[in-house]
Amino acid sequence: MNISVLLPDNDVRKMFIPPIVAKGLESLGTVRWNEKEYEPENMVDLLKDCEVCVTGWGNPRLDETLLANAKSLRLVVHSGGTVAPLVSDYLYDMGAKVISGNNVFAEGVAEGTMAYILAGLRMIPYYNSMVQAGKWKTNFCPNYSLLDKKVGLVGFGAIARYLTRMLHGFRTDIQVFDPYIDADFIKSYGATKAESLDALFSECDIISLHLAQQPETYRLINKDLIKRMRDGVLFVNTARGSTVDQDALTEELISGRISAVLDVFDEEPLPQDSKLRGLDNVILIPHMAGPPSDRFHRVVLSLIEDIKRLYAGEALENEISRSYAFKMTT
Repeated sequence: MNISVLLPDNDVRKMFIPPIVAKGLESLGTVRWNEKEYEPENMVDLLKDCEVCVTGWGNPRLDETLLANAKSLRLVVHSGGTVAPLVSDYLYDMGAKVISGNNVFAEGVAEGTMAYILAGLRMIPYYNSMVQAGKWKTNFCPNYSLLDKKVGLVGFGAIARYLTRMLHGFRTDIQVFDPYIDADFIKSYGATKAESLDALFSECDIISLHLAQQPETYRLINKDLIKRMRDGVLFVNTARGSTVDQDALTEELISGRISAVLDVFDEEPLPQDSKLRGLDNVILIPHMAGPPSDRFHRVVLSLIEDIKRLYAGEALENEISRSYAFKMTT
């Protein structure tokens, strides 16, 4: 088996393919390692006579130009989650299969979202800062529980499905808005399909976004929806900043009426003069929902098992179909 690792020799490759993972790849066949950057000419050479290629963040799109001599390519192994910026119709037309770390990433983001919800409700950063500054609580210091609360999930892809399982441990009433998923499927996860996005924003105590970045999701969470949130709602975004009217959300947060945990923003890094900075009712995270760094290597380890399945003629557990690929975050 001829395997080409297209990730350049940098810190990202070291995180995803440490020696134990490299050994696993090399046990499957002959491995060629990219010793340069993502240069098109270099990619064409690495893909020639390659049966399996391993890609990563920033990899050029695998289109007709790069794949002109990749006549033997059977499998693209993407160490990231979304493959929308990577794949092309030409790649799928060749008959190559695509797998990605989407499941591992999704579980990690779900775990991160749980941590954010609990930190936001319990106001952990706020009280930590208080004690670090030499202060102590007063007779009444508010914080809030997740137990028995109504949680609204906007989008019901892999992340939201993992998160739903975690939320059940807190006896939450889970409402889901996703126009592409039917009510029976949502019910099979112990959740209820919301009547509308308006209803979800009007009724839930915690609202968590799990939307792909697509043209139809741009500013889906608009000023009107943000105004519909009840006083005291915790708003969590681990999806993409573009899905929210950030100016309208900032205005509402400045009023102190709601609180938020934001992992993603319109502009990243968040500008120094952002009005979100310094608000006690907002937790700001630099796009780190998941997976944690100590689990990066598990992404490629899980995909190695699919390489073995391919050559054994078995179904792939992490396969990304053409139709799903182009619905993922761009």
